[in-house]
This record gives sequence, C-alpha cells and structure tokens, in this order.
Amino acid sequence: MSTKTLAQVAQHKSANSCWVIIQNKVYDVTDFLPDHPGGAEIILKYAGRDATSVYEPIHPPDALEKNLPLSKHLGPLSADAVEAMDKQRESAKKTQDEIRVELARKRMPPLIRILNLTDIENVARQILSHKAWAYYSSASDDEITNIENARAFNRFFFRARVMRPVSKCDPSTTILGFKSTIPVFVSGAALAKLGHPDGEINITKGASKGGIIQMVSSNASLSPNAIMDAADQHQTMFFQLYKHRNDEVAEKRVRDIERLGYKAIFLTVDAIVAGNRERDVRSPWILEEQENGPVYFDALGGTEKTGEVNIFGTAGALIANDDRDMTWEKTIPWLRRITKLPIVIKGIQCVEVCFAAFFLGFGLEML
Repeated sequence: MSTKTLAQVAQHKSANSCWVIIQNKVYDVTDFLPDHPGGAEIILKYAGRDATSVYEPIHPPDALEKNLPLSKHLGPLSADAVEAMDKQRESAKKTQDEIRVELARKRMPPLIRILNLTDIENVARQILSHKAWAYYSSASDDEITNIENARAFNRFFFRARVMRPVSKCDPSTTILGFKSTIPVFVSGAALAKLGHPDGEINITKGASKGGIIQMVSSNASLSPNAIMDAADQHQTMFFQLYKHRNDEVAEKRVRDIERLGYKAIFLTVDAIVAGNRERDVRSPWILEEQENGPVYFDALGGTEKTGEVNIFGTAGALIANDDRDMTWEKTIPWLRRITKLPIVIKGIQCVEVCFAAFFLGFGLEML
C-alpha cells in the first residue's frame, strides 16, 4: 500500500470526497458521512487534514477497523508528511484553554493534600480542559435531577450503635458473589481519555490497587479487550451494556464480553435517548469565543451566521444506534439466552418497576 502526502490528502476535503488523517494513517470516510451518528459536519470540519486530536478521546482504538471497510483504509502518511505534521504540532499556537490547563497543572496540589471527593472535584475543575469538564460535570437540561441525586445522600445518616467491640473491623464484602474490600465499586462512565491519555486503564489500575470492582462502560475510550488486558489476573470486572438495536450486533458484543472474562452485565435501561447536556453542547461555542470573540454575524454581508447545532454534544451520538424498544418480556429472555453471566438492570427509577420485574419472574441478580 503506497504512502500518502499531505498534498494528496488535502485534495479530498468535501462531502464528495472526504479523507482524514488519524494517527498518521489516511482514511476515506466519504461513504460514512451520512451514517456518522454525530452528523457529517464534525467530520467535514477536519476533511483533508489531521483529525487525531478530536477523534482519539471519544473513540476506541479499534473503532475504524470495526466500522470502516478495509478498502477505505488508504495507508500511512509518507515519512516526510509525518515529519511535517510533527513540526506543525510543535509550532502550533496554544489555545487560551490549553495555556490555562498548563498553568493549572503546574499549581496542582500533591495527592496527599487532596482529602475528599469535594477536593478532587475542585482540582478537576481547574486542570481538565474546558471540553472535558463540560462533559464530565454536565447533566440533562437544567440539571435539577443531577443536583437532587447529590443532595439525596445528604438526607441519609448513620445510626451508629455504641458499646460494641470495634478494634478489629472488616469492611470487605461481596458484590454479586465477588469479593470487594469495601461495599463500593466503580460504576461505568464514558470517555476517560478526555481526562487522561491512558483513559480507563488508570481506573483499572486504581481499582486493582484498592481491591474493588470496576464496571467498564460500553462507550469507554478504550476497547473492552484493551481494558481487560490491563487488569490484574485476579481482578473482577463488570461490563455496562448499551444494547444495540440490531440483535446480532448486540449478541456479538455480549459474547465478546463473556469471552474476555467480564463477570457480570449491567444492562442500562434509562438512556434510550441522549441526555440534553446543554453545558456540553455550549462548550465548543465558548472555546471558539475565547479565541475569536463572539462573532455571530458575517463581517462582510451583515447576515446572521447559520449552521447545524450538534445537539448530541461530546458523546450523545454514541448511543444513537441503541435499542429504543426494549421490554421486560422480550429483552431479558433474549439476554438470558445468550449469556450465562449475572444480569443487573441499571437505571431503575421507581419501586413499581422493581415489583414488575419481580412478579414477571426473571430472576435478575440486581436492580
């Protein structure tokens, strides 16, 4: 396969012929544009040039191999092109947000001075990129539900017993029959690479060191295989499943998860559509205004600028192909049939649904 020059790639920068560079390799994504869950516009923004910086944090490394035919893998860049791109990156002017993050990381306190979750959140707010913070901290619409979820914990109190022997305490327990040093596990969350280049592997290593269980998200920045490879051989890993609307595609994923050694499947049932994360949607506008100022009108014509709004935000498009017609009667027996793993229903929001699941008699391990 012949190498490509930057000049060759630059010729293909339209919807009629769209090439992009990712990790110094060239891909023809023209035919994929109409099918991209996040819309064609975001890809066309990087048509004919390098898209690595925006692609990597939100896609697993094997996404191109799985979703793009081999005939569209056009080959590597030439050595001269790679060298030229490296020089461009080194000489590129840093954005205001990049400068802010760089300074904040220099002032970051040592870990021994970060004592609780509030401290962690305060540090994260300072050292994460605006894009990462907007995604991680945002919630749907006015975020009232998210606020109330946090406040709910303030309404629970320990009713401590006294005059009990407590010199030797053991907080360890089992979750779904698997040992954990404390009654807490890491729940699945998407796109860890937005916060750190190593992505979910950092969480895997931390969970291993602490002796707790990690649940891996369907929309992790890394593949389930890569994350499992980083796990300790005795480490327990769960998997959070967004079910694909195509049963065959969904079944393949479930069987892959079981083959890799994940110990339970958490089926998400409360994310049928992407949440309207307004803070996340606004993020690119804020970053653009930091660099260029608030330009809402065409300078020459005096007309208002128009364009599509990416209502999906950073990751909403990742669930665009998920099953929106799941039912107790259809989906749970299907999942039971294709896996021997424990099944947990993730996202139950009222006690009536728990009763419904119980009386239907599916024998679920947890709700």
